[in-house]
Amino acid sequence: MTGLTYQSTVQTSYAAAIEAMGANKAQFSFLATLAAILARQKYGVDPALVSTRAYQTVPLDPDKGLAGTQQAFYKGQFITKKGSGITKLADLKGKTFCFTDPLSGSGTIIPQIVLKAAGIDPDKDLKSYQFAGSHPNVVTAVYKGDCDAGATFIDARTDASVVKAYPDVMDKVDVFYVTDLKIPNDGMQSAKGLDPVIRDATVNAFLAMMADPGGKAVVKKAYTYDALLKVPATYYDDFVSQVTKAGYDLSTLYK
Repeated sequence: MTGLTYQSTVQTSYAAAIEAMGANKAQFSFLATLAAILARQKYGVDPALVSTRAYQTVPLDPDKGLAGTQQAFYKGQFITKKGSGITKLADLKGKTFCFTDPLSGSGTIIPQIVLKAAGIDPDKDLKSYQFAGSHPNVVTAVYKGDCDAGATFIDARTDASVVKAYPDVMDKVDVFYVTDLKIPNDGMQSAKGLDPVIRDATVNAFLAMMADPGGKAVVKKAYTYDALLKVPATYYDDFVSQVTKAGYDLSTLYK
């Protein structure tokens, strides 16, 4: 399709992927939103494509030049086990809590901003907290009672692996708070200084792949993407500005 040869690797962490992009050992990467932002701040890595997922409920932002029915933003949620007595954020004081990954937007960063805005310091007011590693892991931990509450994207309870293991998860795990801040989706990034011809050919190849039923099925299985959209390099800037105004310095997350 492009006449180019690609070698793909799976990094052990977002931090490793960021370093690979910075060292030009990887010219393209699929990073979570916060990891993509940090890669741009540290190494000038630019967003190229943003994902959309049909199950998300927040519409595209026309101010960013994106329109239609596909969803390019999502929100976070706070969950707890039914009967825990937790019905509002204030009830989390003295409780155990599960975040996802330190670089997760809906699973860590936004929840921490929400908690602090509600007068809850995670380091002082929670009994303890842990990083479960993924959104399904947080749901599972709350379901099993390993954490009194946790934070995930909407609605991680419907993850296929969770539902398979715990068919009654929707009855046993409740959502008691939904975040207001819209979080831009993840997607594909390109390294700083990459030949524009190679960048454009690769971007267009992925778009063509998503237009093909077989290709789309492969991508959806790997990333749960329903579509990919071209975005400008400044795509995440508005979100960074909102987070900064909330008093959170994203640059402190990764050195």
